[in-house]
Amino acid sequence: MKNQNLSLPMKTLRIALDWTPNMNHIGLFIGKELGYYQENGIEIEILNPLEDHYETTPGKKLELGLADFAIAPFETVISLNNKKNSVDAIAVFAILQEDISSIASLKSSNLDAPKLLDGKIYASYKARYEDHIVQEMVKNDGGIGNMEIVYPDKLGIWNTLLEGKADATWIFDNWEGVEAKTKQIKLNTFSMSEFGIPYCYSPVIIARKNPMITNKKEYSLFIKATQKGYLYAVENKSRAASILRKYLTDYDKVHIDVSKSIDISAPYFGNDKECGYMKPERIHIFLKWLVDHNLENKKIIEQNLFTNDLLK
Repeated sequence: MKNQNLSLPMKTLRIALDWTPNMNHIGLFIGKELGYYQENGIEIEILNPLEDHYETTPGKKLELGLADFAIAPFETVISLNNKKNSVDAIAVFAILQEDISSIASLKSSNLDAPKLLDGKIYASYKARYEDHIVQEMVKNDGGIGNMEIVYPDKLGIWNTLLEGKADATWIFDNWEGVEAKTKQIKLNTFSMSEFGIPYCYSPVIIARKNPMITNKKEYSLFIKATQKGYLYAVENKSRAASILRKYLTDYDKVHIDVSKSIDISAPYFGNDKECGYMKPERIHIFLKWLVDHNLENKKIIEQNLFTNDLLK
């Protein structure tokens, strides 16, 4: 039976990516390619940071009304709600059910423990708590936490590690980690949980509360179509990988083994009961950690920073 929504005017919804297209975005591209959004009366516009060379962050695009949704770490939600001119941001979908990011150094550097990063160069993305998190990891491993922190061009940070201009940086195991394996570059990787950091969901899809309430039906249909895209990737890895490859940068098409990436990622997208959902207790533990380390005021623990309602 023909979907009746196809005869109705299409609602265009824009989502700002946090990075150039990669495995963490695969559900969006599948939803776009296989018509999951269109069958719900939605036209999706995916905003690539290459368009302005990351001049405007995803969170800023959301704030300025340039995007209806943004992909970012959970920290961005906290930041937007607690800046001077606060933004009513709320996390609505967790792309990964567990953290699969790491602090990485080259194996050849012999920096095989966080404590050895003392006095070394860390290439930072300048995320809200990033520098403090990495310093705490070093301290928790018995170091002092006195690295030299540098802030290269965002889209080139990974290359500063490969080129020896930095000793360590933050990576996603399912992307830069795969590239390193593809190039036979051996890495030392240190996970947050391994060194006492109860890191939260990253990345998440963020919306603004007021537009979400006003357009709850469309926003919910958008999120459900997105969830369907990620679940398709779990069950149809080969086809999903083919779809994503079409959207990659020329560099990533050459250097990333997308099949390996999806094999690593699929278990973390979750099943039909958990895909996209956020656990309140996990978020609470991270918020409390931020407060205990004097990174945020305790008011954040009471703030409405996330919802699973669009998935219901």
